[in-house]
Amino acid sequence: MSETVDQYNLVADKCRDIFIKKTKDYGTAWRILRTSSLTDQIFIKANRIRTIQDKGVNKVGEGIENEFIGIVNYCVMSLIQLDLVEDNLDLEPDYVAQLYSKQIDLTRDLMLTKNHDYGEAWRDMRVSSLVDLILMKILRVKQIEDNRGETIISEGIDANYMDMLNYAMFAMILLADKKLKEG
Repeated sequence: MSETVDQYNLVADKCRDIFIKKTKDYGTAWRILRTSSLTDQIFIKANRIRTIQDKGVNKVGEGIENEFIGIVNYCVMSLIQLDLVEDNLDLEPDYVAQLYSKQIDLTRDLMLTKNHDYGEAWRDMRVSSLVDLILMKILRVKQIEDNRGETIISEGIDANYMDMLNYAMFAMILLADKKLKEG
């Protein structure tokens, strides 16, 4: 399991680095977005990955790893939005970095708990299946959002964002492993 934690942390650091650099470039303009808009952004990224996988052609040029990074970062934004009660749209980069790390830490802890029970089954999955799971979770979140956050028996929006984040992390780990094996 320590290999998984190391790989997870490497991917998280890469995502965090991009997030913080963009925060320095753009500020926290994303704070204006409702979580439903962030959900739609995650959908766009996951759908693009699926389209590239299905068609085998990428005309834009950016690879699917960048889209997975986007999914991770939009999930973190969503979790921050759900957690943050202050109305201030303009947050300092150092504070944003703390908020980002808090959400990654909570999500990594969830991953470790689930990996214990599931035995790291994700390592035997296809990246395409992880994309499908992300898309399914997005549809669940959209339904919960349409129900104004109300659920009868299901987990909430935050748990779904955490699962999507972890699926994207798993996909990036699997892609990196594949690259290493291909040499």
